[in-house]
Amino acid sequence: MENQLHKIAHALQETLEASLRASSSANVHSVSKGDATEENWLKLLQSHLPKRYEASKAFVMDSIGGISDQIDIVVYDRQYTPVLYNQERQPFIPAESVYAVFEVKPSLNREYVIYAGEKVASVRKLLRTSAQITHAGGKFEPRPLFPILGGILTYDSEWKPGLGDSLLRTLDELAVNQKLDIGCAITEGAFEVEYLGKKTLLAKSDASVSLINFFFRLLAKLQNLGTVSAIDYNQYINAIGGNVP
Repeated sequence: MENQLHKIAHALQETLEASLRASSSANVHSVSKGDATEENWLKLLQSHLPKRYEASKAFVMDSIGGISDQIDIVVYDRQYTPVLYNQERQPFIPAESVYAVFEVKPSLNREYVIYAGEKVASVRKLLRTSAQITHAGGKFEPRPLFPILGGILTYDSEWKPGLGDSLLRTLDELAVNQKLDIGCAITEGAFEVEYLGKKTLLAKSDASVSLINFFFRLLAKLQNLGTVSAIDYNQYINAIGGNVP
């Protein structure tokens, strides 16, 4: 009997790979090519993530006015997230609502991995509040904050092998708040990173299932994070100011 999961996985793989290949061939201008690539990754996540999540190109901001770099893909809580500002499909997302951030690039190389780490750090450095949650019997204490996931998504890799020692060495160069947790190079495979003290471990997939493997690895990581903390809106009120007696 044919394995339907394999069939679906390979169909999804072929569809996105074809879209990204077409974007690369049709768009000579680097900005247009980059926008098309981001759009394809965004469509993948928007179409297949559970409805509790939203994925957008966005800025992330905090209650004291801090703001991240522009992030190619922010995965954030759909249900409880207020979009603080939305200009030309560029929302500003509260830091408390963010689960994961991704940088999209055409290829894996040292420059792009380090750049992705810097983008991730621009989100992780922001202040996140956590408020008590009211329930029928009283109040739950504020939830502890989980680490925001960071990753990189590409079509291929400039390294040979694509997900080998060169990638590991570059990941080791990243500062603590720049660390990448997960990624995918479609023609090479998906990967997940585990940091054990000074040792960095890399779990990889075969290229033939890179997309579906990445997707399930991401789902598992999101599941482990649980739910984002409740935003302490009083902190935002205090930061905005303008209160009168």
